[in-house]
Amino acid sequence: MDTQTLVLIAVGAVVILLLKSIFSSRQRSGHQHNYERRAALFTRAERSFLGVLDQAAASDYRVFGKVRVADVLKVSKAADRSAWQIAFNKISAKHFDYVLTDPKTLAVRVVIELNDKSHRSENRAVRDQLIRGACESADLRLIEVEAKRTYSVAEVRALLADPVVPDGDGRTAPTLN
Repeated sequence: MDTQTLVLIAVGAVVILLLKSIFSSRQRSGHQHNYERRAALFTRAERSFLGVLDQAAASDYRVFGKVRVADVLKVSKAADRSAWQIAFNKISAKHFDYVLTDPKTLAVRVVIELNDKSHRSENRAVRDQLIRGACESADLRLIEVEAKRTYSVAEVRALLADPVVPDGDGRTAPTLN
């Protein structure tokens, strides 16, 4: 065998090994990702509030948790497709903590955000303002509840029955402190 043939065989072998490596790594990943199940859908604080909310709302609403904002609200007006996409992207990866619907039609009536200490951060404040503005523009009642150790069914029931009254900073939904 001459040198040129040996070089061609060596290059061919390297190419085959590279292709095999690329193919096997793609096959191993198979466009699959590794996931693991979360321990629970709700944090302890969210689960605590949900128990009280279920009792307080039982006769008037059906309660859903962790509902994507884009499943409740849609972009209604946009100058063009790009503007629509920007507006949609702002809400698509966010969720409401609780959504209260008409028990028969499942029409959304009220959304609730449970605000724990994480809502005091700057990026969370921007997110909360976006949610407030989106709900206001969609004429959807948003109730913000400060997370605490315990809640009373009567207190939450009264909050749900409260008429919407503007407060000092322009928000239009009451809060439970």
